[in-house]
Amino acid sequence: MSSSTNSPRVTAGAPVAPPPEAPRSMPWARWFALSTTFQEERFFLLLAVFIGLFSGLAVVCFRLAIDWSRIWLLGPLPQPHSWRLLVAPTAAGLILAALVMRVFPSVRGSGVNQTKAALYIYNGYIPFRTAIGKFITAALAIGSGQSLGPEDPSLQIGASLASALGRRLELSREKLRLLAPVGAAAGLAAAFNAPISAVLFVIEEVIGRWSAGILGSVVLSAISSVVVVRWFLGSEPLFRIPSVSLVRPTELIAYAVLGVAGGVAAVIFARAIGYLRARLKARPRWTQYFQPALAGLLIGLIGYLGAPQVMGAGYEYMDQAMHDQFTWKMLAILAGLKILATTVSFVSGTPGGMFAPTLFVGAMLGGAVGGVERIFYPHLTGSTGTYALVGMGVLFAGFLRAPMTSVFMVLEVSGNYSIIVPVILANGIAYVISRSLQSTPIFDLLTRQDGLELPSLEEQREQVVLRVEDAMQVSSEPVLNSEESVQQAYQRVQKSQADLFLVRLHPSGWASVSRDLLKRLISEGKGEMTLGPTLPTGRLPYLHPDLPLEAALRHVYEAPLVPVVSRADFRELEGVISRDAVLNKYKVVSREERS
Repeated sequence: MSSSTNSPRVTAGAPVAPPPEAPRSMPWARWFALSTTFQEERFFLLLAVFIGLFSGLAVVCFRLAIDWSRIWLLGPLPQPHSWRLLVAPTAAGLILAALVMRVFPSVRGSGVNQTKAALYIYNGYIPFRTAIGKFITAALAIGSGQSLGPEDPSLQIGASLASALGRRLELSREKLRLLAPVGAAAGLAAAFNAPISAVLFVIEEVIGRWSAGILGSVVLSAISSVVVVRWFLGSEPLFRIPSVSLVRPTELIAYAVLGVAGGVAAVIFARAIGYLRARLKARPRWTQYFQPALAGLLIGLIGYLGAPQVMGAGYEYMDQAMHDQFTWKMLAILAGLKILATTVSFVSGTPGGMFAPTLFVGAMLGGAVGGVERIFYPHLTGSTGTYALVGMGVLFAGFLRAPMTSVFMVLEVSGNYSIIVPVILANGIAYVISRSLQSTPIFDLLTRQDGLELPSLEEQREQVVLRVEDAMQVSSEPVLNSEESVQQAYQRVQKSQADLFLVRLHPSGWASVSRDLLKRLISEGKGEMTLGPTLPTGRLPYLHPDLPLEAALRHVYEAPLVPVVSRADFRELEGVISRDAVLNKYKVVSREERS
């Protein structure tokens, strides 16, 4: 169903201002089409606000459900050597396996890849039961102590609510496809209480591109969802650390070391998940009924023996690390145990996200590295909280491979902009090391293990962009001027072997003329006429050397020879480009990629 057909139905319940009087100079049909399109775009922005409100309410309930289940299953404050730490995650694992295998098969994993698949494969379709299933299973998993987080499930819940609302309103396929990332941004913003990070992550990892319409809808949904969360749960950032400043520029070396350590840890984390997940998926199907329970038993054993901090999302323990309540040795141990616990939780198919565990590992690793560095270099002014906060962004950039999101995420969750330079430096180093040692990002790796072929947005960003200058040729043929006579033009092209020549028009613009046409005009006695008025065709399109080569494809099929001109002077010819030159360049690049 087309968008113009849907518009009256989807706006039936909302007040719509009467369309303005059509300008007399505009045909009525064209004015009506533009008016209808404008109303649909305006309604889509309004719909994004409602998606944000619904997603915010859902995430508030989701977080309360996690807290309630955690208190009920593990107690108000989990303590080592408590039998609950062994029984609760094991029993919950059996229940979760039955729910995932029998009732909600689409809730397995984090939810990011599923939302991305809905955008690129299923035209934005996500069943509403996915939101229900994700809510129940992820709340039970995280509340029982599985080492997973609520952010990725919140993203999928928001996307599912948006998809269900779009189908209910019978939106067009194009708009329905865009609702999934709009809902995803709302859910993630509500979970993080950070709208900027959510918008950047959805654009950076889910959509991969943006336009004014997409950006506006995503921003509105994220902001409205955060307003709801702050209304119910408060507006304070997740973490509070004292303001810091760089006393000596040499202190950046310490943060660079943290970036290196974080990049290596991120690669170990990603490879462990990729290796174990592939092998567990290859096991017989009946074993999947017991994998979450075994993962829960192992995590419960870690907590029982003295490290209950690794159970659940662990935000309260991140805050403790930032306030220097652990020794650097304990921080290092918790970072390693969290990698182990999260790996076994995630590869077992237990529903839950990797955002919170990534931040946990980063905080503990950052605090440990900072503690070790201050032993050898006591003059360092950065506190444990500063290193822990920077470490969160380092792991986020290295493991999830979203460098821009990692920077703003750290700034938003802390409300502290004084550490932006160390964050950018350390995150950049971690990202580069991770890309060098782990060629495939974690989300792309999980997608390919599931047998899906989704676009790798990181690979697209890293592709070499072919430009017009890569295929253009410097013309050795004479360039004619529209002010010269036909006879003069013909004499200038006598020694050339070409059949087609460019003509520089006065005062600006380009055209083309053939040798045969010049010869025919002379035979008709028009040799003394100015060349410009005799040209039978209109102006040629022109290109600039720095334009993407794909821009030339729009013109080379209409004009056999397209001028490439300088941006400083449109009359200055830098080269010419033809259809054969464009196709040959793509052929060469394709051959090089295959080899």
